[in-house]
Amino acid sequence: MNELRAERLQVMLSPEELAALDDFRFKHRMPTRAAAVRELLKLGLAGIGTDGAAGVKSSDYGVFNRGPDGHTQSDAPQEAQED
Repeated sequence: MNELRAERLQVMLSPEELAALDDFRFKHRMPTRAAAVRELLKLGLAGIGTDGAAGVKSSDYGVFNRGPDGHTQSDAPQEAQED
């Protein structure tokens, strides 16, 4: 199947989300991350979806629960600091 793919979509992922994507990709022997994302979209759209509500943030839809603050810069691993 040769589909026209004229739209580009940029998605920011946490290291954990990227690892989960790569694990899915390699487990299912998919050639690229893009192919894995398209397959996951297809599976997700075929399943039971969620209804968006007013006030829902993009970070509320992460793969892993990050708590009430969502994904923030402080989520990045910090090097040990000496006093």
